[in-house]
Amino acid sequence: MLERVMLGVPVLGLLGLGVAVWTYFSVLKCSPGDEKMQSIAEKVYSGAMIFLKREYQIIALFMVVICVALSLTLGPWTGFAYLCGGLASMLAGWLGMKAATRSGARACQAAKDGGISLALAVAFKGGSVMGIAVAALGLTGLGFFYLLTKSRGTDAPLIISGFAMGASSIALFARVGGGIFTKSADVGTDLVGKLEAGIPEDDPRNPGVIADNVGDNVGDTAGMGADLFESYVGSVVAAMAIGATLAHPMTYMCLPIVLIAGGLVASLIGIASMGVLKRTTPQSALRNATYVSGILFIAGAYFLTRRLDLAHTFWAILAGMISGVLIGVESEYFTSGPPIRTIARSSEMGAAPTIITGLALGFKSTVLPVITLVIAIAIAYRFAGLYGIGIAAVGMLATIGIVMSTDSYGPIADNAGGVAEMSGAGPEIRKITDRLDALGNTTAAVGKGFAIGSAALTALALFSAYQQTIQKHLAQLGSVAPVSLSLTEAPVVIGLLLGAMMPFLMAALTMEAVGRAAGKMVEEIRRQFREITGLLEGEAEPDSDRCVDIVTRAALREMIVPGVSALAVPLLVGFFIGPGALGGFLAGATATGVLMALFMANGGGAWDNAKKWIEAGNLGGKGSDAHKAAVVGDTVGDPFKDTSGPSMNILIKLMAVVSLVFAPIIAKYGGILG
Repeated sequence: MLERVMLGVPVLGLLGLGVAVWTYFSVLKCSPGDEKMQSIAEKVYSGAMIFLKREYQIIALFMVVICVALSLTLGPWTGFAYLCGGLASMLAGWLGMKAATRSGARACQAAKDGGISLALAVAFKGGSVMGIAVAALGLTGLGFFYLLTKSRGTDAPLIISGFAMGASSIALFARVGGGIFTKSADVGTDLVGKLEAGIPEDDPRNPGVIADNVGDNVGDTAGMGADLFESYVGSVVAAMAIGATLAHPMTYMCLPIVLIAGGLVASLIGIASMGVLKRTTPQSALRNATYVSGILFIAGAYFLTRRLDLAHTFWAILAGMISGVLIGVESEYFTSGPPIRTIARSSEMGAAPTIITGLALGFKSTVLPVITLVIAIAIAYRFAGLYGIGIAAVGMLATIGIVMSTDSYGPIADNAGGVAEMSGAGPEIRKITDRLDALGNTTAAVGKGFAIGSAALTALALFSAYQQTIQKHLAQLGSVAPVSLSLTEAPVVIGLLLGAMMPFLMAALTMEAVGRAAGKMVEEIRRQFREITGLLEGEAEPDSDRCVDIVTRAALREMIVPGVSALAVPLLVGFFIGPGALGGFLAGATATGVLMALFMANGGGAWDNAKKWIEAGNLGGKGSDAHKAAVVGDTVGDPFKDTSGPSMNILIKLMAVVSLVFAPIIAKYGGILG
């Protein structure tokens, strides 16, 4: 039965991609608004696509070098798989970006024509292009490479892991580059516009507003899409690599691919259900659409695992899915519940208490998600061993189509608000877009929590796959001693500490990058306010293209060092210190990376929403001393939640998948200094 099903998997993926393209063109049929709205939207679209084109040109050169290296060292099929993984991630980002940047003005016009329900439908439809594309392209690539390599038996995962490495490489550059762009634009725009000039957010007089709106898309749409695409593919590859070492390996290797095929179908049904659910409140509609997909997937997974006589794996799948939902809910509480009012009230005492309270909340917010992950790992391991951890990650990500759709909706709602403000749509329309934007902040927090949880399980599964793969190749080389991960072994401790250091280094590099780029934005916006006569009075047009160019150049330059470091350091540890040290390295990086990601994402989100709570009219509202202090907190929190925090997810997965791909060579040549 499985063989027949697997033949149809790539076809299902291509059909899903067709649905994504059809959805994109259906978005284009919606009214783009008046001439002024179209002009604003065109600037955002043009800026986003120029950034993406220049980013992809740099990444393409990098991909060619890595593809050649993989082909020469591990074989042409691995190099080809790597190239395909990178191209699939780039295609998903390109399609999702086009849809998001075309949807903002249309969602704003929909708010004029049909109120909040129609605006929600248009924004969600635009976001669903990215969600469906990520799921469909991942399924197509994984299904194709399984069919291509199945005759190679248990060596198939080693080739398919090249596909995962390609996705991971693109994800780090896309997330870091997009994160630097969006937050340097946001920080620079807010510092000069809100604090110095005293003008509202998204005011058309501010030269940085277009760059800020572009950044919402390159960071939160293309960046987040690449992040979750990487987790999606990596979880399947890890489960396949572990399954290849078990009895009846082909069954265990097929299961994760069939599960994500069912997840794509469940996601499509959930997305379609929005046609009915949009009549309820926006928050209920998005939540219930996710529940529809989740329930359908759980039912399908239950019957599939029983049919394959793998019923014990169902509980691991269920544990993974429930833990993803719980981590999202926990993130939502810390970023939109009572804790944000605590930060807001501390802002009445100044900027320093705002920072202190936000940092404390960020540290505290790691506790519940980690406990949730620990319980999920314990359940998954209890029922299915190491394979259970991998299949739990697959269960968490199988309905990525609907999860990514609700997350991508957020930047579109944010852009709709920007278009409403800049086009003078009126306070009643801005009220609708603000309500959708507030919901988008919640979905973004849930999406970030989901991304972190999936990264933790995926990295742990990839770590397990690395350990088993390295042992297999050592045995083939005549070594009977297992890879030691004992803390009494000096190489393991060295690797552990080096790995634990990497997330801190990544945080430093990305935070400094945002600071430098934001500084250039501040200088440029000040210059335009100073030199363009009549700009602040609304009698002259700002040079927004100049601001977009500044942050584009800065982001592309600053993303190179973090990206290359994540690829090079684990290989250096493996080759020079040995496979045991690399195992310790991955363990240390995973532990600190997950905690840093939770701390930064939740702390940054809480600072942001504390500011928004004050802007809603609390504690004196906009312009009050509490608001000025909260803006400072948000300025710190922005790179926390949208640049450095998300980069942790990709860092730990990329280093793990690089180690897995190069495991055969590290087993043979690793430990030069030992």
